[in-house]
Amino acid sequence: MHPYLHAQNFPDKPAYVMAETGETLTYRQLDERSNQFAQLLRARGVQSGDHISLMLENRLEFFVATWGAQRAGIIFTALSTRLKTEEVVYILENSRAKLFLTSKAYGDVAAAILPRIEAGVPNRLMIDGPAPGYDDFATELAKQPTTPIADQRGGGDMLYSSGTTGKPKGVFIPPESDDIAYVGTLTKICANYFGMNTDTVYLSPAPLYHAAPMRYCMTVTRLGGTVHVMPHFDAEDYMRQVATHKITHSQLVPTMFVRMLKLDPATRAQYDMSSLKFAIHAAAPCPIPVKQQMLDWWGPIIWEYYAGTEGNGLTLVNAEGWLANKGTVGKAVLGVIHICDDEGNELPTGEVGTIYFGEGKEFTYHDDPKKTAETRHPKGWTTLGDVGYVNEGGYLFLTDRKAYMIISGGVNIYPQEVEDLLVTHPKVLDAAVFGIPNEDFGEEVKAVVQLRDPAEASDSLAQDLMDFCRQNLSSIKSPKTLDFMDELPRHPTGKLYKRLLRDPYWAGRATSII
Repeated sequence: MHPYLHAQNFPDKPAYVMAETGETLTYRQLDERSNQFAQLLRARGVQSGDHISLMLENRLEFFVATWGAQRAGIIFTALSTRLKTEEVVYILENSRAKLFLTSKAYGDVAAAILPRIEAGVPNRLMIDGPAPGYDDFATELAKQPTTPIADQRGGGDMLYSSGTTGKPKGVFIPPESDDIAYVGTLTKICANYFGMNTDTVYLSPAPLYHAAPMRYCMTVTRLGGTVHVMPHFDAEDYMRQVATHKITHSQLVPTMFVRMLKLDPATRAQYDMSSLKFAIHAAAPCPIPVKQQMLDWWGPIIWEYYAGTEGNGLTLVNAEGWLANKGTVGKAVLGVIHICDDEGNELPTGEVGTIYFGEGKEFTYHDDPKKTAETRHPKGWTTLGDVGYVNEGGYLFLTDRKAYMIISGGVNIYPQEVEDLLVTHPKVLDAAVFGIPNEDFGEEVKAVVQLRDPAEASDSLAQDLMDFCRQNLSSIKSPKTLDFMDELPRHPTGKLYKRLLRDPYWAGRATSII
């Protein structure tokens, strides 16, 4: 399964469509242009096993580059478009990129990093015209033949964690096969569980540089479907796209659910969502009331999974399984779950501990054996650092990321529970909860809230929200203080940069434990 095969069977079928403009890349065009990019890589001395990086907004050239790299045996890294100069330089140097592709939209970053990367990254390309130190992508691509390179070989991605808990880590998962048309694990899951095939019409509302959007979009193309790509998520526009293009499959994150649910009911009623057969969500745990409202609205089409960029394991649950085990992220369909205490001892059913996967895929953090080793259990199991438990039915429940567990007076407090409650309040759009220093108890619970209407922020509303928490949670879990922000520092894929909120409170301390 590969776009070059679909180009032979239905060359004029759209492979990718930009939702906002209607700009289209057919399977024939994708095949020809990805061949040209593979040829360009070879012409520039980039060989199988080498690394390249791209920093692009959601656009069709993203897939020309990723598929061209995939069929040339290249390890490709998509960089977040929110990164600053130092972060971009770090990733380019850490990955030892032989080529960097960006666009005029990020011309300022491209210019700022040039003196730092000029010697180390010999090939630099710019989309939408050339720039000092960067060749014009379209011109260079047009020089290459549209035929496959002689040494086609399967490549894959090496993506960097978004840095919510520290410096970004390059996650390398060895390709499953050298065959560019090899049917991998994700392709099998999407076909067998989600019914994806040549009739699939998929809507991607998230940044393509993130693991799930990129991998799922490419998987739909492996299966011969059509992908519609939004430049960015907007709640009403998402619904409009589903209705207009008769979308059958889509992947979302819980914050997108929240934003759609908080649209005016009359606005929601304007759009026919009945074509949607599978709504898949992940990236962050979904508050139970939010998911229940979505199921009440969309019906039993919602599937949830738990996995990381590392691909070491995967859980999956459909609507029926979730309703019988509310709050679960599913049962393991890749790997075997083990819940362990801090000493590595496996815990019994129902007890909270670090989540490990055994018998899953191997991964490493690029050039960082120490970070890689920190993910390993003595028995070879691997962890993403998340915390949770498994019930008697084998369903996994997440409680938090270990790094943000609050310990107050010796009691472990998991912020997710408080965050899930706060976002159910009608005035709240988003919430972050974390621990801040308390000289008596070590830590105390702090909340930062984004309101639907920022103009309503007041001391009295802050008190009301803290009272709301105390009415529904034990007092030790409830925020002791609450602040407002116009917008929380959340990654477009839904992941919260909590360290940006938490770190200032711990500044000047040698440790985050009192």
